[in-house]
Parts: sequence; structure tokens; C-alpha cells
Amino acid sequence: MQPMKRNALDYINELLTYFPCVAITGVRQCGKTTLINQLPKTWKIFDLEKGSDFDIISRDADLFFRLNPEFIALDEAQLHPEVFPALRVAIDANRAKKGRFIITGSSSVDLLHSISESLAGRVAIVELSPLSVCEAFEQPQTQVYNLISNQKLYDEFQSLPLPTISLKQLHEYWLRGGYPELWTNKSKRFHKLWMQNYMQTYLSRDIMQLFPSLNKQKYRLFINMLGHLSGSIINYSQVARALGVSQPTVRDYFNIIDGTFIWRNIPAYEKNAKKRIVKHPKGYLRDSGILNHLLHLNSIDDVLAHPSMGHSWEAMVIENIIRNLKSNGVDFDYYYYRTGTGSEVDLILEGEFGLLPIEIKHSGNVKLRDLRGIQNFIKDYNCDYGIVISNIDKPLQINEKLINMPFSYF
Repeated sequence: MQPMKRNALDYINELLTYFPCVAITGVRQCGKTTLINQLPKTWKIFDLEKGSDFDIISRDADLFFRLNPEFIALDEAQLHPEVFPALRVAIDANRAKKGRFIITGSSSVDLLHSISESLAGRVAIVELSPLSVCEAFEQPQTQVYNLISNQKLYDEFQSLPLPTISLKQLHEYWLRGGYPELWTNKSKRFHKLWMQNYMQTYLSRDIMQLFPSLNKQKYRLFINMLGHLSGSIINYSQVARALGVSQPTVRDYFNIIDGTFIWRNIPAYEKNAKKRIVKHPKGYLRDSGILNHLLHLNSIDDVLAHPSMGHSWEAMVIENIIRNLKSNGVDFDYYYYRTGTGSEVDLILEGEFGLLPIEIKHSGNVKLRDLRGIQNFIKDYNCDYGIVISNIDKPLQINEKLINMPFSYF
């Protein structure tokens, strides 16, 4: 079976023409190893989780790079921090030469620390996520992201070709999530067992290896809470009281879960605020399949009937947008917005394309009265336009500054 084509591959190949080294970060089992195995045969791959490969490199890292000065990929490089100073020396020995090394890692905490200490200015960093919707169904990415980054979406959205992904497929993705192995084996039994073992491995091996002094029992309770917290505004003191730990400990837990790519923290948009703003962060589990596993939702009917359905759909759409923009190398930041009176916008993107508010609805029948939050934001911040993403049949212009687009376009 041919490996799935990842949208980030073209961006990674572009970065290799500009930088001596590219670092690929991302959650375990998102496809980093599969991706580097798609490199040309001139590349040699060393897996630091494999004892023999670890021994070869750790015995004398400087000598290893003198013998292997280019086309070397190190998988799970954070497992041997001593390799980074040696890699810096190897890069500096021929600084003008580009595209020589690739390193991967499953913990942004360790990997980014090592990069900042040893490889700053010598490496480009790419975050690889589980599959986006279009990757899961092996369809090309639509032109939406290119139009957003070039500030042309508002003018050209009605001329976009019809997407090939159906509403039923979108809901299948919502239920299953994006981990590649769950798309190569779609058995319900396999899905259940894979999720159970994945979360157990995350707790027992990854987290305890990275943070050996962590209270495993409390952290396990924290993870079980995340299913009910996903998509909501986070009050650290309330979570601390529920767990029976201090507020700083809860903040550490959220930093750990975000730094290992299971959770995504979304900060509040506070810039040039004209109204009283809610400043607590928002957050969600990055993969809808993990969320459904933690909530024991085994069918799309279960998902649709659950009280957190709206938050779940919103999080899945936001994550898909962030993944696709990042895989295109677009420079941007993301936020949410909520005022003290409850006026809210689900996603604020700010980048080279300007300030773009996005409201997300599962319904295909969106009422104008439900869009007051995004309309107020557009007015207050003088945005060029805003987007409503829903399950409408086809794109629609709501007014002179607001368009409604089906999620299948994203």
C-alpha cells in the first residue's frame, strides 16, 4: 500500500533548499517516520528508539557526522540530547550547504529546548499533525488556503470548484479522528484497542519518561477531565480544585499536554480591546477521535447527541484550518475572542493576510441573529471581511463583509 501523501511534504522540501537542517515535530503516530521514509534513497534514516541506531550515534556523535556529512535523518532525536551540539558542529563545518539533515521528535518541550540551545538559526521547524480531512480521504487540498494567504478569498470564493468530500465523509472524519493507522485499518474493534493502547502508552512511557517526577495518578485524572473541558474556556483554579492540586500544577499539566501535541491552547485576543475581554485561554483536544474515545462515543449518532457536540465540531474545524495553514508554511497566529457580555468569535487568525475572524456552525441553516459576535468584531476591528463555516450546501455572501462557506471547502 502506498503511503498517504502529506500536504506538508512540499513545504519540507522547500525548506531543505534554504536550511541545512529541518526539524519535524508532532504527536506520536502522526506519520513523521512514514514521511521521512518517503525521502529519496540517497537519505539514510537512523531511529533513535532502535538500540543499534542509538549505539552507532551515541558512541561518538562528532565522528558519526564526519562519516555522514549529509542526507541523514534522525528519528526521535530528542532521545539523545547530546546529538544536537555535534549536529551544530557538523552544520557549521559546511554552513553554505543546504538540505543536509532532518530530525524528528515527538515532544516539542525537549526538542525545541535542544534546538534553541544548539541549532538556532541553522534549522527550520515544521509541525506535522495527524491527517487533515483532505489527507484522510486522499484528496488534494482546496484553493481556499492559497486564497486566504493571498488575500483573495472574499473576491473569488464563489468561483471555487465544488469540493469532492461529502458531508457523510466529514462526519466520518469527525468520529474517527486523523491518526493515519486508523485510516489504514477501519475496523471498529481495532479503533477501540488502538485508542486504549495509545493513551496508555502516552501516560506510561512518553509522559513518565519526559517528566519522571510527575504524579501519574493525578495526571491520569487530568486527562480524563479533558474530554469535558475540550472546547471550553479554561479556569485553572476550578480545574485545580477538582483535581485537588495547586493552580501552578494545573498550569504545568496544560503546558505538558499542549507541548506533547495532545491539546491545543488558544489564547484570548486582547489587542486594542474596545470592550471588556475574557482573558482566560480556551483549549481543546486536537484530535476528535481521542475526544470521542475519552467520552465513550462510538458512533456519529452518539457524537451528535452529546451535550458537547457543538464544541467538538468547532474544535475539529479549527484544528483542520490550523493544520492546513501550517502545512502551507503560512505565517500566522490564532486566538479566540469573547467579551464580558458574551459576544464571541470562535477563531481569530492574524498573519501576513491581515486579521480574519471565523465563526463555526454545525448547522446548515445559520441565522443572522446568531452572527452578532463576528459582525461586531468586524466593525470594531475594521476587518476586511469574516467567514462563517457551516454545513451550508454552497458558498453564500451574507452581507458586504461576511461570507458563509461549507466546511467541505476547508
